[in-house]
Amino acid sequence: MKLFLQILLIASSLLLIGSVLLHKGRGGGLSSLFGGGMQSTLSGSSMAEKNLDRITVLIGLVWLIGVIGLGLELSL
Repeated sequence: MKLFLQILLIASSLLLIGSVLLHKGRGGGLSSLFGGGMQSTLSGSSMAEKNLDRITVLIGLVWLIGVIGLGLELSL
């Protein structure tokens, strides 16, 4: 069980990093430092962006479950 949780945590960590990096910059943060703040998008989020948000939240929940599960496994 410990090995499964460790693999789950590593895989979900890498997927979470990748999904966060795929998001568009919203401006006002570090993306505006490199010229990303020059563009203003007045339109709403596209369907792909909404799906990416949902996938990121799902991966984050899997990561959180892995962290809690591994913490419980190691405390026993």
